[in-house]
Amino acid sequence: MRFKQLSVLPLMFLLINFLYSCSAPKELEYREFRNLVVEKVGVSSTSLKMDLVYYNPNNFGMELSNTDLDVFINSNYLGRTSQEYQVSIPKREEFTIPITIDVDMKNLIKNGLTTFITNEVMVKLTGTVRVGKLNVFKTFPVNYEGKQHFNFSLY
Repeated sequence: MRFKQLSVLPLMFLLINFLYSCSAPKELEYREFRNLVVEKVGVSSTSLKMDLVYYNPNNFGMELSNTDLDVFINSNYLGRTSQEYQVSIPKREEFTIPITIDVDMKNLIKNGLTTFITNEVMVKLTGTVRVGKLNVFKTFPVNYEGKQHFNFSLY
């Protein structure tokens, strides 16, 4: 009888620990973008590469499975990024997500070519990211708007 009581205590501890660690995750916090580079220039479309920097406020690490974001610069639609890849997200740390944006050049020329002349822009990201742990994933909304300094370089 005493053996059964002793074996129940660790099981209860594991169950409580599991339930505590499975609490609803907090939203990831967008911080900035870095390393903006023009990858491919074309008449109808151009590809930009950059790293999005986020902070994970949770007490546990997660995995990012995909992103689906619309990017606006100075209220002008720049393009869309939709990528599926696995990125490890450490607990309570910043991490980067490398993305590629396909830019519609007609829209860029029409609405905001002067955007890239300045080194400070208003960035708006809307869409979703899908994160999870142990093959249990949840989609989180992304709705960020803030000023961003950058150095624009053509490669």
